Amino acid sequence: MIQTKQKRKFKMPTSFTTIIILTAIVAVLTFLIPAGQYEYVDGMPVSGTYQVMESNPQGLWDILHAPVAGFKGAIDIVLFVLVLGGCLGILFETKAIDAALSKVVTKLKGKEKILIPIVMSICSIGGTTYGMAEETIAFYPILIPVLLAAGYDVVTGVMVVFLGAGVGIVGGIINPFSVGIGSNLAGISLGDGIVARVILYLACLTFAIFFVMHYAEKVRKDPTKSIVYDIREVTNAPFQKNLGDDVPEFTKKRKQAITIFGLMFLLMIIAIIPWGSKFDIHIFENIHASIMNIPVLGSILGHTVPLGDWFFTEMTMLFLIGAVLIGRIYGFHEKKIVDLFIYGAKDILSVALILGVAKGLSIIMTDGLIIDTILHQGEILLSNITGVVFPAIAYIPILAPLGDFLSVGREFVVMACQAGSETMNFISPTQAVLIGALTLANIPYERWLKHILPFFFGIILITCVVLTLGCTFL
Repeated sequence: MIQTKQKRKFKMPTSFTTIIILTAIVAVLTFLIPAGQYEYVDGMPVSGTYQVMESNPQGLWDILHAPVAGFKGAIDIVLFVLVLGGCLGILFETKAIDAALSKVVTKLKGKEKILIPIVMSICSIGGTTYGMAEETIAFYPILIPVLLAAGYDVVTGVMVVFLGAGVGIVGGIINPFSVGIGSNLAGISLGDGIVARVILYLACLTFAIFFVMHYAEKVRKDPTKSIVYDIREVTNAPFQKNLGDDVPEFTKKRKQAITIFGLMFLLMIIAIIPWGSKFDIHIFENIHASIMNIPVLGSILGHTVPLGDWFFTEMTMLFLIGAVLIGRIYGFHEKKIVDLFIYGAKDILSVALILGVAKGLSIIMTDGLIIDTILHQGEILLSNITGVVFPAIAYIPILAPLGDFLSVGREFVVMACQAGSETMNFISPTQAVLIGALTLANIPYERWLKHILPFFFGIILITCVVLTLGCTFL
């Protein structure tokens, strides 16, 4: 009997392997691309100052050294991500978020129409603050049964949670995993562009609520309008249970835990906005100076930083303190707090590690003196494009320094990149959270794609408009 060899299916390499391969490719390019350099003022390349330099090709040693050196350059954001992960690990153990959402759902039973914008807003806050995504999977069994009982369908339930959190990430006001990382790589503060991000967030959320409510009401009035009407027995089956099953109670301790977490994010927003340098508001600097000048108290407090001047170091400290407070208030003993913190940090370790590896890629380009050559070619290509149009074009990921030549703030390029990345997740068949939600609700992907495309293009249009207006007026 002749045995035939089965062909191996191609599998995409991991993000780590992909970046290492790209690092090696870039190192090869340092042998091929002419070296060059701009003059820089305050970290920004000056147009017209590009000069050809002596070649500095990067070899095997440099490729191996780059990821290690990358961690040194990205250590502040790496530590912040790990500490935030640890804090989230403690918060998730309290089930405070699940309990808060189930409380809202239970309170509004019989008023499900109002429930849609409220839950979408809650999910969007999670998305815009800490990039809530995988955690939303736990919300579907709580929300969908209520919506089904009110005459809606499972698609409505999936959209409420998934699109709610998604538009929050698109307009990520202080999301450390998109805006934070992007700002760090672009060499700007997390507070830069925050006004434009708030506008983008509110615009996308408003559009998402309108889109979902329009579909939901259409289905409620005529169930045959549901995109899964013919398979409703299959889609509804997993959710034919009582809402009270496995729903955590919103206890006093859980209220305190989620309140502390919310206050931390509120303080972080206030602390990272450059009040003095951007808006000429010096109230926080004055309050800080007054407190520090109080005898004894100033010395006890130590070398504090005024609100408005915070960066990743201060934010890391904030969430470290917050993690301990949440754990102690909820009643966890010291060992459990530490264990949960380590577990939460471990859960997000891959994100932290990839930051250092990715930073190594830029080190190869910088040390190989080819990054400015690439920017120079970009400057030539963009010479006939106005600065107003550039942010919309940057919706496709592009190097932030290119915007400098058109006097476009790097914050708008960061916005474009993070918004573009998350917008694709609304339709991407490889997006784990989307496919997980569709699988849970038994919604065929092709039906979802056809249904969601108008929303997808609507978010693109909104983002381009906000970026263009923001670049013009902000």
